[in-house]
Amino acid sequence: MADTIRFILSAVCTVLGLFVLISGIFGIFRFKYSLSRIHASALFDTAGIFLMLLGVMIATGFNVTTVKMIVVIAFLWLTSPVASHLIGSLEVTIDDDISKHLEVLDQEMIDEQKEGK
Repeated sequence: MADTIRFILSAVCTVLGLFVLISGIFGIFRFKYSLSRIHASALFDTAGIFLMLLGVMIATGFNVTTVKMIVVIAFLWLTSPVASHLIGSLEVTIDDDISKHLEVLDQEMIDEQKEGK
């Protein structure tokens, strides 16, 4: 009975993670502007990977592999926002027509980034 419940929980988490990742892919293609795409991909990849790894952790039980997966999740949660921020900052710096795509609140900051200050 316990193995059946573990399998069902594992399958539900894995399928939910897969659904989140697939819907994230469609979301990325739906958005037109790159900053919106970055936002969608950062949200969906962390949530989808977490759910899929949670499903695998439930299936295998608590062991050394589970600890490794927790480290992988922590690494992804730390690096994904940083990478998204750097890509978004680069987009703001190199896009001369950014005001066409979104509302710019601090044009002076964008100009300073372009000058390299």
